[in-house]
Amino acid sequence: MIREFAPAKINLALHVTGRRADGYHLLDSITAFAAAGEAVHVERAAGFSLRAHGPFAAGLPLDEGNLALRAARLAVARWPALFAPVRIRLEKNLPVASGIGGGSADAAAVLRAMTRLHDAAPPRDELMELALELGADVPVCLQGRACRMRGIGEQLEPLADFSSLPAVLVNPGVAVSTAEVFAKLGLAPGGSGGAPLPSEPIPAKAEDLVVWLAGARNDLQAPARALHESIGACLDALCACEDVRLARMSGSGATCFALFPGDDSARRAAARLRREHPRWWIRETTLGNIV
Repeated sequence: MIREFAPAKINLALHVTGRRADGYHLLDSITAFAAAGEAVHVERAAGFSLRAHGPFAAGLPLDEGNLALRAARLAVARWPALFAPVRIRLEKNLPVASGIGGGSADAAAVLRAMTRLHDAAPPRDELMELALELGADVPVCLQGRACRMRGIGEQLEPLADFSSLPAVLVNPGVAVSTAEVFAKLGLAPGGSGGAPLPSEPIPAKAEDLVVWLAGARNDLQAPARALHESIGACLDALCACEDVRLARMSGSGATCFALFPGDDSARRAAARLRREHPRWWIRETTLGNIV
């Protein structure tokens, strides 16, 4: 049996630069990965199966609606000489529909685990094509390293010198529909969106990186807040923490993050938030290159 970590994916900045005629939105985003996440356990089996356990396993689809199982099936269908059916056990530790790529990270982890289990490696470009077929976030999750992500998720620029950033993640316990958030944004097919990310080089030093990120934005934050008031409450609570350097929503929400100058300040902030909001999901972590 192979165990593969599936780190949470955080959009530190997310600019929506347009919408293609086929309806897909064009993005320019900086993504990093958290030390917090999920895990998949994969082993050979006579047929495909998936079971899940953990704090967010209840109600999780265990059929083709689950990206992890779909990833395994697609890999075997595309490369039957390399892969065979597998049994998957998922440690579901992240909130569902929370803007931190849980399902995409699980699918990517299954693909990585299958290459290790079968000691087989499909051509990298073909593997990335399959990942994109599963979803826009799966290619970057397959890499598991900080990237600048453009297009519909297929254009990835790894950020090898990306600094490790102490952070706190907060989710108020609401599931957010990505489709509803994008619809609220209101871009017509073929229309243009906002400006891309700042043209200045992305700094390697943590202090400079935070300043650079502060000059960017998440274009989905305002429409998500309009749909879910609790997102604003999360951001207000994070901004009220001592030593916070930047607070923003990740992806389409509802998970928000805050960056801190050190691990100690992140732990103090997380402890305060747990006292004040005991029903929220709260994790102190670090963001950067994980896989």
